[in-house]
Amino acid sequence: MPGKVQQAQEGIRQLLDLIGEDRHREGLKETPARVVRAWMEMTSGYIIDPLELLRKSFVLDDRNDDPMFGSYGEMIISKDIPFVSNCEHHMMPFIGHAHVGYIPNAEGRVVGLSKIARVVDAYARRLQIQERMTQQIADAIQQALNPLGVMVVVEATHTCQAYRGIKKEGSMVTSALYGVFRDNTNQARSEFLELIGR
Repeated sequence: MPGKVQQAQEGIRQLLDLIGEDRHREGLKETPARVVRAWMEMTSGYIIDPLELLRKSFVLDDRNDDPMFGSYGEMIISKDIPFVSNCEHHMMPFIGHAHVGYIPNAEGRVVGLSKIARVVDAYARRLQIQERMTQQIADAIQQALNPLGVMVVVEATHTCQAYRGIKKEGSMVTSALYGVFRDNTNQARSEFLELIGR
């Protein structure tokens, strides 16, 4: 790893040369090391297993032995989860929020709220496209919990569109759906969209 870090830092020095900067000036002397450390942090999602994050689940209602009560079977939503990712095409940031909802199956298994945010972060901290990231989040929850349905909506602004190329600001919205969210467009999907304010 130290050898690769040195190679990456040398690449940043060459990039500084390419754009006409003086790599030896005071403000840039430590820049190659800082850039490499920053990229290691921003892409730390590669070393995180999202399914492992979701492995620990629990039944929300512990009164299942009482016939008057069942396990929790209503929609659970974690909305406005902030994230920053980097697009794989230009390695520039896209910044936004994810809204994640699911309906537990008959067993009523759920995960802690922070786990959903950690899953979003694990996929965001990779070189990404928004469409794939949205699908990956939904896939992980579907695989880990086998709920009646999962719906993920991601909204983001892409700096590669706003600050280069067409230079137009705007946001992109993507979604991924499983189970009742895909099958029952008049109820579950509408309720989810209403609850996240869309």
